[in-house]
Amino acid sequence: MKIAIHPTKSSFDQQWIPYCKENGIPFKIVDCYADDIMQQLQDCDALMWHINHASPKDMVMAKPLLYALQQTGKIVFPDFNTAWHFDDKLGQKYLLEGLNVPLVPVHIFYEKQKALDWAAITSFPKVFKLRGGAGSANVKLAHTKEAGIRFIKQAFGNGFKAYNGWENLQERLRLFKKGKTDSKNVLRGIVRLAYPPAYSKVAGKENGYAYFQDFIPGNDHDIRVVVIDEKAFAIKRMVRDNDFRASGSGTILYDKKLFSEELIRLTFDIAAKVESQCFAVDYVFDNGKPLVVEFSYGFTQKGYDDCPGYWDKDLNWHEGSFNPQAWMVDGLIKKIQAKSVDGKNSSQ
Repeated sequence: MKIAIHPTKSSFDQQWIPYCKENGIPFKIVDCYADDIMQQLQDCDALMWHINHASPKDMVMAKPLLYALQQTGKIVFPDFNTAWHFDDKLGQKYLLEGLNVPLVPVHIFYEKQKALDWAAITSFPKVFKLRGGAGSANVKLAHTKEAGIRFIKQAFGNGFKAYNGWENLQERLRLFKKGKTDSKNVLRGIVRLAYPPAYSKVAGKENGYAYFQDFIPGNDHDIRVVVIDEKAFAIKRMVRDNDFRASGSGTILYDKKLFSEELIRLTFDIAAKVESQCFAVDYVFDNGKPLVVEFSYGFTQKGYDDCPGYWDKDLNWHEGSFNPQAWMVDGLIKKIQAKSVDGKNSSQ
């Protein structure tokens, strides 16, 4: 058995590689961008790659490569069920509705007039989003009908940039004032006004659709629960000052008492339906009822280092620090072993 790992500077592989070394797990470093990547993987049973939605190269070729490998018999992380809806809120809506998951109602339109007709009769405020974006990027609140109509007209007109330099700079300044980033990061945001990141050129403008989500009042936070290899951990994220957005706020609470067993059980159930190797889901609450806002397979580890423990699938609590990236490796090894057993059985 051998696992291939594509290395980056700041992602899951920063824990995958040490874990493999410490536990004698055979692995090799590969370059997924190389022309001969298929040859590099010939002696490997699996590939692990923390693809990045903000990487222009990953946007172009990551999913095609991973899905091609999976179809030809390799075990991959993330696999199809984990990654096809990554950074795609449109796909997530259809999937969650199809699985009858309790979610914040979403309204999507692909024709301008139908969107305008809906705006004329619906209630506001509504949350307007683009299909991609993390950390509350590309999320706006349409307070009034007039604001909703403006968003619709722009969505079916000039569209929206995938990267908004001014909003990004404002967010960097907010974090700087809270002591959660440094002046260099602010300066990078200023430079980005003139030189936007490369992925924004690849992504182009978002237009031709309008995505609205119902605004659920009374939430001063959201809760994120992450499930990996039948284990779960959670954080509570407070909303920004004078804002409604919690993702990326930088204000996080970790006490186990903040998370009900019912919510953890619900997340295990949804993760099993989605069949994701890593399922990070965000909830808000409507009169105490949890509703899914969106989900992802990726997360920034720094925000979870202070989690005091985790739950297993039977909701037993395990106190103490843990390594979620190690669970990803363990889950992949289980799939490799299961495939090997299936192969032996089929040959008998």
